[in-house]
Amino acid sequence: MTALGGVSAAGLVDPVGGSQAVFRAALAALAHPGRIVTVTEPPASPPPLSPVMAALILTLADHETPVWLDAALSGEELRSYLRFHCGCPLTDRPTDAVFALIGDPQAAPDLGVFNLGSDQYPDRSTTILVEVETLSAPGTRRLTGPGLKTERRLDIIGPPPRFWRELQANHAAFPLGVDVFFCCSDKLAALPRSTKLEND
Repeated sequence: MTALGGVSAAGLVDPVGGSQAVFRAALAALAHPGRIVTVTEPPASPPPLSPVMAALILTLADHETPVWLDAALSGEELRSYLRFHCGCPLTDRPTDAVFALIGDPQAAPDLGVFNLGSDQYPDRSTTILVEVETLSAPGTRRLTGPGLKTERRLDIIGPPPRFWRELQANHAAFPLGVDVFFCCSDKLAALPRSTKLEND
């Protein structure tokens, strides 16, 4: 554990095994949209970063992946934490971000400002990690598409109504578009761009 700016900044307890476990959890969430996945032994992250968002970004980001932070997560202590543990460059330009971290979804920019990929390289779009208040299932949001035999229902409290409309537009742009991870405490769920979202 290393002190940065007076804040205890712990990385993954087991950097190799832990990152492999988190990566498998992320893949499972993407392969099964809307499934709530628990990450075991996530790091004691610096607030306001949730443990599961810290685990994801520590696993996914490196010196070649620019990271964008919203205003809620842009404090210097968190910036130092990410530089120290990930070595990732931090960018102020959403279109340059490989990963974007949103701590306050109510104030999040339109999803369209991020990199949506291109016809030649749709996989080079931004992956967005969003802090939410609760994740629970079943719920009122109906998910259909690849990875779902019929449908899955999920409740996510935190993002404003416009966010769900933006996700519907994001799906309509497939194969372009962003992929989204929802983070809450030690739990995550994913909504890839290929998944269709409907509200009851």
